[in-house]
Amino acid sequence: MSTVHLICGPVGAGKTTFAKQLCQETGALHFSIDQWMTSLFTPDLSGAIEYDWAMERIGRMESLIWSHVSQLMALGVDAVLDLGLLQRDHRQKFYDLAGAEGFNICLHLVDADREVRWGRVQGRNAAKGETYTMDVDRGMFDFCEDLFERPTGDELAFMADK
Repeated sequence: MSTVHLICGPVGAGKTTFAKQLCQETGALHFSIDQWMTSLFTPDLSGAIEYDWAMERIGRMESLIWSHVSQLMALGVDAVLDLGLLQRDHRQKFYDLAGAEGFNICLHLVDADREVRWGRVQGRNAAKGETYTMDVDRGMFDFCEDLFERPTGDELAFMADK
């Protein structure tokens, strides 16, 4: 049976790099919210990204992504959801969706020391390489840092490395 892989961790932890590697290992399809956001909405943006504006669009994209995930599960193909998933409630949404459809789910936590992650973000901003989608400044990094909730309690049952 195929599996929905959820990738979570703070900014700069290496989630996208891990997700791509997992896709190579499992033959899964990768869904990156950053890639969808920058392709679909960023070109129409005038000014800085505002939280409420982004969250509305992310919600729409996640609904579309989930419709594709459901199709993949029916075909026996794994899906890797690289959607940020910084907060417990956000992850719970996908636990509930997967549970309602009887899908296997596996949570992967990717993390590194805060200053290591900030260094990675600065390097990614400068290099604009394979995992770059947009500049992340220190304010955005710190904002996301404050949002991140490490998986605990019953979430641990979904963890890849229990």
